Amino acid sequence: MTVYVDLVVILNFLVDLLLLMGTNRLAGFPLGIRRCILGAMIGAVYSGACLIPGFRFLRNPLWRGVSLGLICGAAFGWNRSAWKRGGVFVMLSMALGGLALSLGRGDFPDLVLSAAGMWLLCRVAFGQGVGGREYVPLTISYGGKTVSLIALRDTGNTLRDPVSGEGVFVLSGEAAQRLTGLTEGQLRDPLKTIAQRPIPGLRLIPYRTVGQGSGMLLAMRLSEVKVDGRRQEAVVAFSPEGLAGACQALVTV
Repeated sequence: MTVYVDLVVILNFLVDLLLLMGTNRLAGFPLGIRRCILGAMIGAVYSGACLIPGFRFLRNPLWRGVSLGLICGAAFGWNRSAWKRGGVFVMLSMALGGLALSLGRGDFPDLVLSAAGMWLLCRVAFGQGVGGREYVPLTISYGGKTVSLIALRDTGNTLRDPVSGEGVFVLSGEAAQRLTGLTEGQLRDPLKTIAQRPIPGLRLIPYRTVGQGSGMLLAMRLSEVKVDGRRQEAVVAFSPEGLAGACQALVTV
């Protein structure tokens, strides 16, 4: 049987791209099309290289694992959530293999249509991810600096601006330091910091948590905020610590 390397590369690119986008949808993360394209390109090049004489050693389990790591790293990053999404990607790939076998032929149209069907299933059945968590891209600019983060859409967040009554976004301490230049010590002592006024526009937001009492967070009203591609103005509070899970921020919209 004649195998065309270019068709194998195209097939693997399309299948990996659909599975990577389905993984993000299933996990409740932003689609991340650019990173998914990069990951799919790595998988496609690897599949083509495996067919070239002199590079067939790439088929062994070690290099398969390396290629899988590179695909997931390019598509999902290298944080803790990437490991979990990598596992979801492997399971979707195995499910696709089983579906292709059940169809009997496993040819080009079958594989692409099966992968498209799995992506569509992830999109329709798990529109906000398993467990109802939805992560969205968040970009904030201030003072010539821009930070791009993964934010959890937390509609149950009760933190409010006491002046306007609107919901308040929350940044992790690491993200707040990168954006504003405030130190960890300044974030942990908001009363002292507000008295020193290290940057204009700082204010205090009172908060209360279950089992941990109450306190104050430093906050600012920022006009260059983009949530899931939509630009808006928002009050953003700065946590002195990290946030739970894979997110670096909490948003209310």
